[in-house]
Amino acid sequence: MPIDTSSYYPEVPDSSEGSGFESLNKSHTSLFGDKKEPAPPEKSPEPESDKIAPTPNESAKETGIERLLTVGSNIISWALVPLMMPVYGIIFVFCLSVLDVVPPGLRVAFTFIVFGINFCIPILLVLLLKFLGVIQDVGLNGRNERLVPYMITALCMGGTAWFLATRGAPLWLDMFYVGGGVAALVNLVINFKWKISAHAAGIAGIVALLIRLEKDVAVEPRLFVWLLIVIGAAGLMGSARIWLGRHTAWQVLAGYAVGFCSVFFLMSV
Repeated sequence: MPIDTSSYYPEVPDSSEGSGFESLNKSHTSLFGDKKEPAPPEKSPEPESDKIAPTPNESAKETGIERLLTVGSNIISWALVPLMMPVYGIIFVFCLSVLDVVPPGLRVAFTFIVFGINFCIPILLVLLLKFLGVIQDVGLNGRNERLVPYMITALCMGGTAWFLATRGAPLWLDMFYVGGGVAALVNLVINFKWKISAHAAGIAGIVALLIRLEKDVAVEPRLFVWLLIVIGAAGLMGSARIWLGRHTAWQVLAGYAVGFCSVFFLMSV
């Protein structure tokens, strides 16, 4: 389950020319990132009396819907930010697996430790890199600016796995975080040539975790319901990233594949 520092900080879509992040819902870009064929030449204008101009209410309604979709997409992106996936994972483990017998005090303590390692440390380091001038944009939109954050992510996930192992956590839980670190490294390699969605990779890792829990570990009966909820959230998140123009559909699908496979197969060890 990777942490997509390219997507740590979801931005409001920038439609200015030359930005390189034009929204995919515009007419000149297709769902999978390919340019559409140029539109045929416009016909000569019809007589003014024959035109049916849109009413002000119709124009306002369309703009309002688009604005609502953009706001909703940003909310979803923030709620499912990859930095929080390790935290959501430990919460699911404590609530839906055999580890639900752990005393509440220990659950809270371990959850805050995972939060500190995988959320606070990466954010502080990214801000430090910005202060030192190593990166220019804390949103990490440029591929060249994601290399160090991806390495930080992999180290934090590995550190979490080591910490849990020293505290007697079961192997499958350690492998969940190892899988997240592996996914971050895979994203790092892909990032040299292509922009992949680590938002998608992160939530796909959670889906893989829940499937492995249901398959191999004694769980709460309500786990299947949560699995369906998380799968639905993954679909909404992928749609949100495409709507905001942060990724193409192929980049989202690739993120799903990397995150799911990395966690699922390592948890099978």
